[in-house]
Order: sequence, then structure tokens, then C-alpha cells
Amino acid sequence: MQLDLNNLQTKDFYYDLPKELIAQIPVEPRDVSRLLTLNKKTGEIAHCHFHDITDWLHPGDCLVLNDSRVLPARIYGIKEDTGARVEFLLLTNQGNDTWEVLCKPGKKAKIGTHFSFGDGLLKAEVIDVHDDGNRIVKFSYAGSFFSILDQIGQMPLPPYIKTKLKDQERYQTVYSKEVGSAAAPTAGLHFTKELLEKVKAMGVKVEFVTLHVGLGTFRPVTADKVVDHKMHSEHYYLPQSTADVINETKKSGNRVIAVGTTSCRTLESVAAKEGCIKESEGWTDIFIYPGFQFKVLDGLITNFHLPESTLIMLVSAFAGYDHIMNAYKVAVQEKYRFFSFGDAMFIY
Repeated sequence: MQLDLNNLQTKDFYYDLPKELIAQIPVEPRDVSRLLTLNKKTGEIAHCHFHDITDWLHPGDCLVLNDSRVLPARIYGIKEDTGARVEFLLLTNQGNDTWEVLCKPGKKAKIGTHFSFGDGLLKAEVIDVHDDGNRIVKFSYAGSFFSILDQIGQMPLPPYIKTKLKDQERYQTVYSKEVGSAAAPTAGLHFTKELLEKVKAMGVKVEFVTLHVGLGTFRPVTADKVVDHKMHSEHYYLPQSTADVINETKKSGNRVIAVGTTSCRTLESVAAKEGCIKESEGWTDIFIYPGFQFKVLDGLITNFHLPESTLIMLVSAFAGYDHIMNAYKVAVQEKYRFFSFGDAMFIY
């Protein structure tokens, strides 16, 4: 199909997905999930398993992974004066124990209201209310905030996952380190520590960036025209050590492969902001859709994304719209598992 790049419609990125293909639980072990490979030049598709990724990587390649760790960001507590139950979802750390949160029910959370969580381990006061209904709250506690969250918080699984997660670590990558995401960078969930060691042993460099995934990643695109969608903003950090390896990889003619759309957005944000790849930290609201010119990426490991989402727009920009829509059609026919706990795709 010929896309009109000047008039991209959200509905152009729709595809039919049977509900039963939305993965509810992760497979064990992590790397036995299926892998669809897609040649972005020819559209050629092959089928294998994720542990076969070593067959598709070359010595000298550089894999860039997002080492962000998901916060157990869903907490349940009570309104102190009435005892009414409330649910907070932590969205963005604004520093100084102040967070932007999603609150249910919102009408109970007016400015000045006090809440208690975990039998008083954590207390909160609402200090502001945003136009979109999100609250700014100030927390108070004794000890370590993140240790308390580990005790009382639950993983903020996406709304399409209805099954309770037995092991919270299954919504973390095995290399997660920097706490701060409201959702997992899910392309990395397929790696085991052993597979990563195997990848390194074959001469592939493994480097890290940090992008803290916001819940905006699940926000539906409601605008009819793609260009009218407003992207959420997320905090990233690209260390100099990673920049050096990426630059060396590009210089020697080898491939830079992002593991996940979050790593991709970090790399392309830095290239756009700095004009090159170097140490960089900041906030990005980069929106990648067909017509975007990639400056860094040569390959992408990613999951299968929601219809009409910014993420299917991103992979369409990288692999070509027709190739992606065909690959998704094949994935549905072949009964691949979709979304966060689903199977993977390698675009090269």
C-alpha cells in the first residue's frame, strides 16, 4: 500500500488481532519464546526461537539494552480521615520525595488530602492536581523509599494482562538495574543471563542505556492524524562508555542493534539532540513514524505491538510500512503471542 507520508492516518496502522493471541503469562525459560526475523530491505521472513538470535548476530555487532528496572509502582492504601480505600500508580519521580501519580478514585484526592499505605510505612499528601487529573504527591517515610515499595507495591502490568503475575521478577529484564520505569522494556525480557554470555562470547558487544518507561507507552493514539498525537516525555541517560562503543562499531562498519523501542528512542534522541552519539542525559518526547530518518540504528529486537500504537508506527518507520503490516499478518496466521509477555521480532 502506498502511504501518504504527508497525511498519515492512525487507522493506517490497524490490524486484526484475535484476543487469544494476547499473551497473559511469560514462557519459561525466557529464551524459548518464538522469534520472527524480518529483512527490512527485502521483506523476507523466517521463523525460529529467541535462543537462535545468535545465528542472526555477527561478531563486531553492538547490542544496546535498556537497563531500567520497573518500580512496583501500584500501591493500595487508605484516606486517613475516612479510611476509604485508594489506589496510587506512581508515574514520574520529580525529586525530593515528590511524585506524579494516577489516583483511583480521583475525587478522594483533593489538595491537602492525606493517605497512608502499608499500615503507615508510607504516607502521602496531595500538593497539586494537574489538568489531566494526575496528582502531585509528597511522600513521607522512615528508611528507604524503594525498599518500602518493594514490600508493599505491586507490578503495574499493562491493562491487557488479566492474569496475576506469580513472580514479580518475570516483569523485569535479567540485567535491570536503574529503578524508575512504570512499565518494562519488554524486548529484553527474552534474554537469559546465559544467552547474553553466549552473545558476548561470539564477539558481540553488549552496552547499556537507561530510559525510564512511562505509562504513556500504553496511551492510545486518539488523534485521527498521526502528526496530531502528542508524545509523553521520558527520562534517559546514555553513558560515555556506551557512546564510545557505538561510535567504534559504526566506524568499523558493523551494526548497532537496539534491544527494544526504548533503546531505539534513546539512541535516536541523542543523535538528534547532540548531532552525534556522546554522553547525554535528559527528557525525550521523540515520535518516530514513517518518514523518520534513522541516524544510528541498523537493527532492532522488539515485541509485537498494539494496533494503532506509536510503537507499531516506530517499527513501520524502521522496516517499511508494507513489510511490517505483512509481518504482523503472518505473525497472526502463525499464532505468535503478542504484546508484553509475547514473542519477539528481529528486524535487520
